[in-house]
Formats: sequence, structure tokens, C-alpha cells
Amino acid sequence: MLILVILAGAATGIVLGLFGSGGSIIALPALMFLLGIEAKSAIAMSLGIVAVTATLSAWDHWRRGNVDLRVALVFGLFGIVGTFAGAKIGVLTPVAVQLSLFAMVMYAAAWKMLRPKLAYAGGLPPPGRPAEVGWKPIAVHGVGVGVLTGVVGVGGGFLIVPALALLSGLPMKLAIGTSLAIVAAKSYAGFFGYLGAVAIDWSTMGAFTAVTIAGSFAGTRLAHAFSPETLKRGFGGFLVVVASYILIKSVIAS
Repeated sequence: MLILVILAGAATGIVLGLFGSGGSIIALPALMFLLGIEAKSAIAMSLGIVAVTATLSAWDHWRRGNVDLRVALVFGLFGIVGTFAGAKIGVLTPVAVQLSLFAMVMYAAAWKMLRPKLAYAGGLPPPGRPAEVGWKPIAVHGVGVGVLTGVVGVGGGFLIVPALALLSGLPMKLAIGTSLAIVAAKSYAGFFGYLGAVAIDWSTMGAFTAVTIAGSFAGTRLAHAFSPETLKRGFGGFLVVVASYILIKSVIAS
């Protein structure tokens, strides 16, 4: 059991360190299929694990000037509302539905990572930052991503990062750092939404979190050894494999 916790926690942290997102995508299947934790408890625990790890990573990015506090505050506050509501919905949602949604989210993330990079003229925004958008579009997106976070137990960073880059025009480093701050806030909200309604294995969660934190620092250093495009494609392929496994084992087979 201890070996599995170390391996799963390290993988979760490394992914967070490499991509600034995706921690729950690793943590949730690991808690369920490697450690044998019931699905709803695993969803709650994955939110708690990512909340703590993302907090420390966001703090490090903030110290480096890579967090837009205005965007994080607006997106985060409305994301918390959506996540707490989504967690309450998740408690009442059949597990097969939650896992199906989770797999679909993973396929969507894989598609975004594997599709060819577009040139501007409708593709990626030009360098620099355009005029700031109003708070309402950011708030609406925050609520939407928040509900998804609470229902299926994902921090939503792989959705938030491109949204911040395209919606608010943040450079990628700033988008990643800001996303981690938002993910931390929303994950805390989701965790507390489940708290008291599902069982929590606190010792496993604590050990998993400790290893995840260490893995996140290792992931940050590993990121410098690979090109961003190589990392994106490798992670995208991994998402397809894990999503397919979840659908076959937990949804179709049942």
C-alpha cells in the first residue's frame, strides 16, 4: 500500500509540476484503481490533495510574479460558488455518470493537447496582452468550470489555462500561475462540499499529499528537459489511455 501511495502521489505531483494542471486526472484514478478507494470518497480526497499541492505551487509562482491577482480573484470567487454547488450535485449523482463525465473531460483535454498548433488569424493570440476584459465573462466561465470541478472531482487547470490565455490574454507563464491559484481555491471548495457526506481516509490522503508536494517540485525541474510540445503530446496520449480504461472498467463493464 505504501509503495502505491508513493508512486501515485509522485505521478500526481510531477504532472502538476510539468503542466500546472492535471493533478486530479492522475489522483482520482490512482485513488480508485490502485488504492481501492470508493469513487465518491476518491473524488473528495483528490480535491483535497490537489488543493494543498496547488496552494504551494501557486505561492511559488506568485513570488516569481506569475499570478494575476485580479483575474484569480474574480475567476476564483465565482469558481468557488460553482464548485461547492457542483460538489453537492456530485454527492447525489450516480457514480457511472460521474465517471463518464470524467472520462469525457479527459478526452477533451487530450484533444486540446494533441491537435496541431494554429497560427494566429483565428488561432492563438498575438504576443503581449490585449486590453483587459470585463469581470462578467471571467465570472461566467468561473462558475461553469467550477460546477464541473465539483461534480467530477477535477481541479480544472487544463481548462482554465487556455481560457485565461485566450479570454484574458495572459501570457502562458502568467496563465499557469494564475490557474494554480484558482485551482487551489476551487479544490478547497469542492473538498468542503463533500466533507461530511462521504468517508475520508485521512492517513492515506495525508501521505498521498506529502508525496505529491515533493513530486510537484521534481516535475517543475523535469519540465526544463523537454520541449513544451513533447510534454503536451505525451500527456495527451496518456489521457486517452486512462480515459478509455475508466470507461471500459467502470462504466461499460458495469
